[in-house]
Amino acid sequence: MSARDQLMGLLAELGIVAATHEHPPVYTVEEAQAHTAHLPGGHCKNLFLKDKKGQLYLVVCLDSQEVRINALARRLGAARLSFGNAELLLATLGVTPGSVTPFALINDVERKVQPVLDAKMLRHEILNYHPLTNEATVSIRSAELTRLLTHWGYRPIILDLDELGDAPEA
Repeated sequence: MSARDQLMGLLAELGIVAATHEHPPVYTVEEAQAHTAHLPGGHCKNLFLKDKKGQLYLVVCLDSQEVRINALARRLGAARLSFGNAELLLATLGVTPGSVTPFALINDVERKVQPVLDAKMLRHEILNYHPLTNEATVSIRSAELTRLLTHWGYRPIILDLDELGDAPEA
């Protein structure tokens, strides 16, 4: 059974309604929009970050959100954030670049990654994420995302990324 199938089975077991939309592999927000813009709800991006002390973060926000990484680091009390490399991403979350998703936290068995969710994203009733592969998009209710993270033992940090200050960086 594939990791995607295991994820979808868990969602079903938890009673989380998830609509899956197949599409060709996508690696950027722009490519994803070409195949998913017609789907209702918030379309999201995910940033896998680490600080110089080794703390890992998964920032989940709307795909149009500008993220001020230096300001975010200050708000989180993190020591200089940078993007985690592909090897660390695969080792920690079990996905490759282009497939990053909050659903990948299912693979973080040591709970090394701190989820950071944008408050504006959570105001959407429906949210869209990859199901551990960039060849599909899954739509779920935002309340179900936070319930799923809690089920896995996470206490996500919820921030309004627009209220961090500084000029946009990413």
